[in-house]
Amino acid sequence: MTATTDVADVADVAVGAAGRAALLVLADGRFPAGGHAHSGGAEAAVKAGRVTDVPSLEAFCRGRLHTAGLAAAALAAAAAAGADPLELDEAADARTPSLALRAAARRLGRQMMRAARATWPSPALDTLASARPRGAHQPVVLGLAARAAGLGPLDAAYAAAYEAVSGPATAVVRLLSLDPFHATAVLARLAPELDVVAVAGAEAGRRASDEGLDVLPAPSAPLLDITAEQHAAWPVRLFAT
Repeated sequence: MTATTDVADVADVAVGAAGRAALLVLADGRFPAGGHAHSGGAEAAVKAGRVTDVPSLEAFCRGRLHTAGLAAAALAAAAAAGADPLELDEAADARTPSLALRAAARRLGRQMMRAARATWPSPALDTLASARPRGAHQPVVLGLAARAAGLGPLDAAYAAAYEAVSGPATAVVRLLSLDPFHATAVLARLAPELDVVAVAGAEAGRRASDEGLDVLPAPSAPLLDITAEQHAAWPVRLFAT
Protein backbone atom coordinates (compact mmCIF):
# COMPACT_ATOMS: atom_id res chain seq x y z
CA MET A 1 0.00 0.00 0.00
CA THR A 2 1.41 3.35 -0.99
CA ALA A 3 1.77 6.39 1.23
CA THR A 4 -0.76 8.18 -1.00
CA THR A 5 -3.32 5.43 -0.45
CA ASP A 6 -2.67 5.49 3.29
CA VAL A 7 -3.27 9.23 3.43
CA ALA A 8 -6.55 8.76 1.60
CA ASP A 9 -7.55 5.97 3.99
CA VAL A 10 -7.19 8.24 7.01
CA ALA A 11 -8.57 11.36 5.38
CA ASP A 12 -11.42 11.31 7.90
CA VAL A 13 -8.98 12.50 10.59
CA ALA A 14 -7.97 15.55 8.57
CA VAL A 15 -9.91 18.70 7.88
CA GLY A 16 -11.11 19.83 4.49
CA ALA A 17 -9.10 21.94 2.12
CA ALA A 18 -10.61 25.16 3.45
CA GLY A 19 -9.01 24.58 6.84
CA ARG A 20 -5.57 23.84 5.48
CA ALA A 21 -4.63 27.53 5.45
CA ALA A 22 -4.28 27.22 9.24
CA LEU A 23 -1.89 24.31 8.74
CA LEU A 24 0.26 26.51 6.50
CA VAL A 25 0.42 29.11 9.28
CA LEU A 26 1.26 26.49 11.92
CA ALA A 27 4.02 24.87 9.83
CA ASP A 28 5.47 28.14 8.53
CA GLY A 29 9.02 28.72 9.71
CA ARG A 30 8.04 32.32 10.48
CA PHE A 31 5.46 31.21 13.06
CA PRO A 32 7.04 32.54 16.28
CA ALA A 33 7.38 29.19 18.06
CA GLY A 34 11.11 29.45 18.76
CA GLY A 35 12.26 26.59 16.53
CA HIS A 36 14.83 28.75 14.71
CA ALA A 37 17.06 28.60 17.81
CA HIS A 38 17.23 24.79 17.77
CA SER A 39 19.11 22.48 15.40
CA GLY A 40 17.52 19.20 16.50
CA GLY A 41 20.93 17.66 17.14
CA ALA A 42 22.43 18.81 13.86
CA GLU A 43 25.00 21.12 15.46
CA ALA A 44 26.48 18.28 17.52
CA ALA A 45 26.41 16.00 14.48
CA VAL A 46 28.28 18.59 12.41
CA LYS A 47 30.94 19.05 15.07
CA ALA A 48 31.38 15.25 15.37
CA GLY A 49 31.84 14.96 11.62
CA ARG A 50 28.71 12.90 11.08
CA VAL A 51 27.05 15.60 8.95
CA THR A 52 29.43 17.09 6.42
CA ASP A 53 27.52 17.37 3.16
CA VAL A 54 24.15 16.85 1.47
CA PRO A 55 24.09 13.00 1.60
CA SER A 56 24.99 12.92 5.30
CA LEU A 57 22.40 15.62 6.04
CA GLU A 58 19.79 13.51 4.28
CA ALA A 59 20.78 10.44 6.30
CA PHE A 60 20.64 12.43 9.54
CA CYS A 61 17.19 13.85 8.74
CA ARG A 62 15.90 10.44 7.72
CA GLY A 63 16.97 8.93 11.03
CA ARG A 64 15.49 11.81 12.99
CA LEU A 65 12.22 11.60 11.06
CA HIS A 66 11.67 7.94 11.89
CA THR A 67 12.56 8.33 15.58
CA ALA A 68 12.00 11.73 17.20
CA GLY A 69 9.74 12.74 14.31
CA LEU A 70 7.46 9.73 14.67
CA ALA A 71 7.18 10.17 18.44
CA ALA A 72 6.37 13.88 18.05
CA ALA A 73 3.84 13.21 15.28
CA ALA A 74 1.97 10.67 17.43
CA LEU A 75 1.93 12.93 20.49
CA ALA A 76 0.70 15.90 18.46
CA ALA A 77 -1.96 13.78 16.76
CA ALA A 78 -3.17 12.40 20.10
CA ALA A 79 -3.50 15.93 21.49
CA ALA A 80 -5.40 17.04 18.39
CA ALA A 81 -7.66 13.97 18.74
CA GLY A 82 -8.65 15.00 22.27
CA ALA A 83 -6.42 12.91 24.54
CA ASP A 84 -5.70 14.37 28.00
CA PRO A 85 -2.80 16.81 27.45
CA LEU A 86 -1.44 16.37 30.98
CA GLU A 87 -1.25 12.62 30.52
CA LEU A 88 0.30 13.17 27.10
CA ASP A 89 2.89 15.46 28.66
CA GLU A 90 3.86 12.66 31.03
CA ALA A 91 4.01 10.25 28.09
CA ALA A 92 6.33 12.68 26.29
CA ASP A 93 8.58 12.78 29.36
CA ALA A 94 8.77 8.98 29.35
CA ARG A 95 9.78 9.02 25.68
CA THR A 96 12.53 11.61 26.20
CA PRO A 97 15.34 10.06 28.28
CA SER A 98 17.69 13.03 27.84
CA LEU A 99 17.28 15.71 30.52
CA ALA A 100 18.59 18.31 28.07
CA LEU A 101 16.01 17.35 25.45
CA ARG A 102 13.19 17.35 28.00
CA ALA A 103 14.16 20.86 29.07
CA ALA A 104 14.38 21.99 25.44
CA ALA A 105 11.00 20.45 24.59
CA ARG A 106 9.42 22.37 27.44
CA ARG A 107 11.08 25.65 26.43
CA LEU A 108 9.82 25.15 22.91
CA GLY A 109 6.41 24.23 24.28
CA ARG A 110 6.29 27.42 26.33
CA GLN A 111 7.11 29.53 23.28
CA MET A 112 4.65 27.59 21.10
CA MET A 113 2.01 28.16 23.77
CA ARG A 114 2.54 31.92 23.68
CA ALA A 115 2.23 31.99 19.91
CA ALA A 116 -0.74 29.63 19.79
CA ARG A 117 -2.75 31.45 22.48
CA ALA A 118 -2.25 34.74 20.67
CA THR A 119 -3.22 33.22 17.31
CA TRP A 120 -5.97 30.71 18.20
CA PRO A 121 -7.30 31.48 21.72
CA SER A 122 -8.57 28.30 23.34
CA PRO A 123 -9.70 27.22 26.82
CA ALA A 124 -7.71 23.98 26.38
CA LEU A 125 -4.51 25.95 25.74
CA ASP A 126 -5.26 28.20 28.73
CA THR A 127 -5.80 25.19 31.00
CA LEU A 128 -2.55 23.52 29.93
CA ALA A 129 -0.63 26.78 30.32
CA SER A 130 -1.92 27.09 33.91
CA ALA A 131 -1.12 23.46 34.71
CA ARG A 132 2.36 23.60 33.17
CA PRO A 133 3.66 27.15 33.81
CA ARG A 134 7.22 26.03 32.99
CA GLY A 135 6.02 24.65 29.68
CA ALA A 136 4.55 21.41 28.36
CA HIS A 137 6.30 19.33 25.72
CA GLN A 138 6.18 21.07 22.37
CA PRO A 139 4.39 18.30 20.39
CA VAL A 140 1.57 18.28 22.94
CA VAL A 141 1.15 22.03 22.66
CA LEU A 142 1.38 21.75 18.87
CA GLY A 143 -1.48 19.23 18.85
CA LEU A 144 -3.66 21.44 21.04
CA ALA A 145 -2.84 24.43 18.82
CA ALA A 146 -3.86 22.41 15.77
CA ARG A 147 -7.14 21.48 17.45
CA ALA A 148 -7.77 25.12 18.38
CA ALA A 149 -7.11 26.10 14.76
CA GLY A 150 -9.74 23.64 13.54
CA LEU A 151 -7.22 21.10 12.27
CA GLY A 152 -7.26 17.34 12.73
CA PRO A 153 -4.81 14.72 14.01
CA LEU A 154 -3.30 14.06 10.59
CA ASP A 155 -2.59 17.76 10.13
CA ALA A 156 -0.95 17.94 13.55
CA ALA A 157 1.14 14.87 12.73
CA TYR A 158 2.29 16.43 9.46
CA ALA A 159 3.32 19.65 11.19
CA ALA A 160 5.30 17.76 13.85
CA ALA A 161 6.99 15.40 11.38
CA TYR A 162 7.92 18.23 9.03
CA GLU A 163 9.39 20.27 11.86
CA ALA A 164 11.55 17.29 12.87
CA VAL A 165 13.45 17.49 9.59
CA SER A 166 13.08 21.10 8.46
CA GLY A 167 14.78 22.44 11.60
CA PRO A 168 17.99 20.40 11.17
CA ALA A 169 18.07 21.10 7.42
CA THR A 170 17.85 24.84 7.99
CA ALA A 171 20.43 24.69 10.77
CA VAL A 172 22.96 22.86 8.61
CA VAL A 173 22.65 25.55 5.95
CA ARG A 174 23.98 27.96 8.57
CA LEU A 175 26.49 25.58 10.14
CA LEU A 176 28.14 24.40 6.93
CA SER A 177 27.22 27.25 4.59
CA LEU A 178 25.34 24.58 2.64
CA ASP A 179 23.49 25.63 -0.49
CA PRO A 180 19.90 26.21 0.68
CA PHE A 181 18.60 24.80 -2.60
CA HIS A 182 20.31 21.50 -1.81
CA ALA A 183 18.89 21.48 1.72
CA THR A 184 15.40 22.05 0.33
CA ALA A 185 15.96 19.21 -2.13
CA VAL A 186 16.71 16.95 0.84
CA LEU A 187 13.32 17.79 2.35
CA ALA A 188 11.62 17.15 -1.00
CA ARG A 189 13.26 13.72 -1.32
CA LEU A 190 12.11 12.86 2.19
CA ALA A 191 8.51 13.84 1.43
CA PRO A 192 7.26 10.27 0.71
CA GLU A 193 8.73 9.05 4.01
CA LEU A 194 7.27 12.06 5.79
CA ASP A 195 3.85 11.00 4.46
CA VAL A 196 4.33 7.54 5.96
CA VAL A 197 5.46 8.89 9.34
CA ALA A 198 2.61 11.41 9.51
CA VAL A 199 0.01 8.76 8.72
CA ALA A 200 1.51 6.36 11.28
CA GLY A 201 1.56 9.13 13.89
CA ALA A 202 -2.04 10.11 13.14
CA GLU A 203 -3.22 6.51 13.41
CA ALA A 204 -1.39 6.04 16.72
CA GLY A 205 -2.86 9.30 18.02
CA ARG A 206 -6.37 8.22 17.04
CA ARG A 207 -5.91 4.85 18.75
CA ALA A 208 -4.48 6.50 21.87
CA SER A 209 -7.68 8.41 22.50
CA ASP A 210 -9.60 5.10 22.42
CA GLU A 211 -7.13 2.54 23.77
CA GLY A 212 -4.80 4.51 26.04
CA LEU A 213 -1.42 6.14 25.66
CA ASP A 214 0.56 2.90 25.74
CA VAL A 215 -0.17 2.48 22.03
CA LEU A 216 1.87 5.59 21.21
CA PRO A 217 5.22 4.74 19.58
CA ALA A 218 8.41 5.11 21.58
CA PRO A 219 11.22 4.89 18.99
CA SER A 220 14.76 5.13 20.32
CA ALA A 221 17.56 7.42 19.14
CA PRO A 222 20.35 6.94 21.73
CA LEU A 223 22.94 8.92 19.81
CA LEU A 224 20.68 11.97 19.70
CA ASP A 225 20.16 11.66 23.46
CA ILE A 226 23.88 11.32 24.19
CA THR A 227 24.96 14.18 21.94
CA ALA A 228 22.18 16.39 23.34
CA GLU A 229 23.69 16.04 26.81
CA GLN A 230 27.17 16.80 25.45
CA HIS A 231 25.90 19.77 23.43
CA ALA A 232 24.16 21.26 26.49
CA ALA A 233 27.55 21.43 28.25
CA TRP A 234 29.31 23.35 25.47
CA PRO A 235 30.36 26.82 26.66
CA VAL A 236 29.82 28.26 23.17
CA ARG A 237 27.24 27.06 20.66
CA LEU A 238 25.16 28.55 17.87
CA PHE A 239 21.94 26.67 18.69
CA ALA A 240 20.16 25.81 21.92
CA THR A 241 20.02 22.13 20.91
